[in-house]
Amino acid sequence: MDTITHGIAGALIAKAAFNGADLFPPDPVNKRRVITWSLTLGAIFPDSDVLRDFISRNPMLIITWHRSITHSLVCLPIWAVLLAAITLAICRWRKWDSPSYPALCGLWAAGILSHIFLDLVTSFGTMIWSPHKWSRPAWDILFILDFSFTAILLIPQLLAWAYEDPEHSRRRALIMWLVFTPAPFVISRIAEMVGAPVSNNAIVLATVLFAALFLLPAARGWGHRLQHVTWNRVGLGLATAYLIAATYAHHQALDRIQKIAAAENIEVQSIAALPFPPSIWHWDGLIRAPRGVYEVRMDLSDSLFSTSTTGGDPSSSSAIVHTYYPDAPTNSFIEKGRMLPEVQEISWFARFPVTRFHKEGSEAVVEFLDVRFPQIRRDRPPSFEYRVRFSASGEVISQGWVKK
Repeated sequence: MDTITHGIAGALIAKAAFNGADLFPPDPVNKRRVITWSLTLGAIFPDSDVLRDFISRNPMLIITWHRSITHSLVCLPIWAVLLAAITLAICRWRKWDSPSYPALCGLWAAGILSHIFLDLVTSFGTMIWSPHKWSRPAWDILFILDFSFTAILLIPQLLAWAYEDPEHSRRRALIMWLVFTPAPFVISRIAEMVGAPVSNNAIVLATVLFAALFLLPAARGWGHRLQHVTWNRVGLGLATAYLIAATYAHHQALDRIQKIAAAENIEVQSIAALPFPPSIWHWDGLIRAPRGVYEVRMDLSDSLFSTSTTGGDPSSSSAIVHTYYPDAPTNSFIEKGRMLPEVQEISWFARFPVTRFHKEGSEAVVEFLDVRFPQIRRDRPPSFEYRVRFSASGEVISQGWVKK
């Protein structure tokens, strides 16, 4: 999950579950604000591991270091105790009213735990048992950047702020509506650029929904009658419901790709259904076979109609459209490439690895990629593709990640 969404989630949890206040009210810093800041920063803290990239030239840190000890359940108590001590020291220095030290430890732990959980539901993998065990569990429920989920986390907090002050509620609601109205069009443009277009119906629906959310409570005058904590608890409930819906969609997508594998008599070595933008209806089914990887793009909203006429078996509704990524036949250059330390790290990281080989003049080029990360636009390389270039005599000329 992206860092901004993590911070938004932390703030919502603080307000909904721990009676936290908004981060930037006009009032002086008090205990409720310290609660929200502690949990929000705790939800952001694990991504501080990327700071190592600024002082290191190791290009493999993205797979060997990111989402490791700062995202670890084993190390979580250590981070919570240290960060709570720093928070308490700052509060005493600034003479701010703050929760007790044990309470601060709990708040920081809750924030860090929310980050770990929201990273687990993506497909990248999170080393939650590091440094005891360097594995990467991944639940494959949400895409790393999910605008719908972010909006569900953010909008209730903005509504709580807008209607907290009855005197200014209508003006605040109008400002929020004006800010959010262009958002569906901007997001749709971004989605189109990366090859995951949003339908016009979805844009219209989002625009109408924003108008209803921000303006109807003001027009009816009931928005300011809801307590600040109520808005945030509704937001936390909706976010939980969205995760449950995405989990169910993942189960349906995984069931469908398993049926496809069985119908096509594919010898399955590993199989997964991964979230694919722009919505929880879209999934990327992957099947690792002995000689390559099969990929099937799925739209569950379409399968609802196809399964009604095929006895519940979406794999028999029509010819299956898939992409096949074959492994190149093994040769001496591929074997040498696999012996490189960097490539061995990639092999440890990759869930759906594919090896490619081609010649460019007298040079041999070997490419190692993980099909787990979708090639959303076919005219661009996958997100994790590592290329090794050899001379005719087998010496490494260059190696590194392929740039987009």
